[in-house]
Amino acid sequence: MKTLLILALLGADLGIIVASYAVPPALSWYSEPAGLPNGTQIQALVEIPKVIHYATGKLIRGQLIGAAAGAIGGVALGVFLRSRRKKSAAGDAGGSPPAPTAAPKP
Repeated sequence: MKTLLILALLGADLGIIVASYAVPPALSWYSEPAGLPNGTQIQALVEIPKVIHYATGKLIRGQLIGAAAGAIGGVALGVFLRSRRKKSAAGDAGGSPPAPTAAPKP
């Protein structure tokens, strides 16, 4: 159980790290207007606090999704490794009787 929890936490951390690098470029690409000629800027008045709130909210949401996906992946890896370990232990322990040994000649 301890190994499963450690793998889930490591997976969540890895998911957060990946999301921290992947979400900002994706958010920038998603919010970029299409069809404008190169070098053209959109003239707009924006409320900076709302823009910051939107961007950080999307980043945190992406990190939560990454953490959940990583935790699920870590749990799945832990279950897979545990079942594999049990199968190998069962095969070694008592699957078949030991081979008979030859008795020494008198």
